Amino acid sequence: MTDVNQGITAEPVESKEKRLRCLMRSYGRVLVAYSGGVDSTYLAYVANDELGSEAICVTGISASVAAYQRDEASRFAKRIGLNHRTITTDELSDPRYSANPSNRCYFCKSELYSKLSTLSDEMNIDAIVDGTNADDVGGHRPGMTAAKESGVHSPLADVGLTKDEIRFLSRLAGLPQWDKPSSPCLASRIAYGVPVTIERLSKVDRAESFLRESGFNEFRVRVHGDLARIEIAPSEMKKALSEAFAARTAARFAELGFTYVTLDLFGFRSGAMNEVLERNRQASEDLLKETA
Repeated sequence: MTDVNQGITAEPVESKEKRLRCLMRSYGRVLVAYSGGVDSTYLAYVANDELGSEAICVTGISASVAAYQRDEASRFAKRIGLNHRTITTDELSDPRYSANPSNRCYFCKSELYSKLSTLSDEMNIDAIVDGTNADDVGGHRPGMTAAKESGVHSPLADVGLTKDEIRFLSRLAGLPQWDKPSSPCLASRIAYGVPVTIERLSKVDRAESFLRESGFNEFRVRVHGDLARIEIAPSEMKKALSEAFAARTAARFAELGFTYVTLDLFGFRSGAMNEVLERNRQASEDLLKETA
C-alpha cells in the first residue's frame, strides 16, 4: 500500500476538504451513490456530517457486486449511522452490457443512475453525488460519461481530491476503509467480449473469496473463457509461489469449473483488462503512420 502521507501537505488537503464540505452544504438534500469503497465511504461520511438526515446513502445490489462488498457497506453504514438503503439494479438484462464490450461500464452505470434518478424524484432530492475522485478523470472511463448524462455530481473530483488524499483524510477521520484496496465490480474481471453471465460472476466471487480466506489482501481473478488468471500484489507474491498454495488453489478453482489456472507473474495492477485496449490503440496509430 502506498504511504498516504507521501507527497501530501496538510494545509492544501484541509483546504480541499473545507471546500468539499461547503459544496456539500450547497447541494441541499442529496443522494449519495455509496458502494462501500474508500471514495464513496469518505463522501458518505462527509455528507452525513454536514447534512445529517438530508443525506441518503444508496447502495446498488446486483450479481455484479461481490457479496463481501455488500456486507461491508451495510456494516459500516450502521456503524457510523448513515441513512442507508439499497436498491436492486438489473444491468444483466441489458444485452449491450452482457455482451461485455469495452464500454460495458457505461451500460452498468446508466442502469444504476436511472434507478437513482427515479428514487431521487420520489424523495425530492436536490442532487445525486458519486465518489469519482480527481485521479479518475481521464483515461478509459465510460461510466463517467453515463454520470454526466444523468446529471450526477462528482464533488471529490470537483475540489481536486486525489485517491491518496482521500485515504489520508479517511484515516484522520478514523474510517476503517481508509486502506481498503480498490475493488470494482466483478464484471471487470471478465475479458472484453466474453459474455457476462451470473454463472461467471459467481465463479469470480467464489474464487476471490477463496483468495481472501487464504490471507491475501490485494488481488484479482481475471477470467479468459475457461482460464482463470490470478493477479497477486507484488508484496504478497512470495506466498502465492508456494507449492502448497498452488495445489490448494488448483483444486479449488477446478471445483469452480475453471479448466486452466495461471498466476500472472506481472502481479496485480488495476485496470489490467484495459491493457489490450491500449495495445490495440497504439497498434492502430502505428498502422496509420505507416500508411500515411
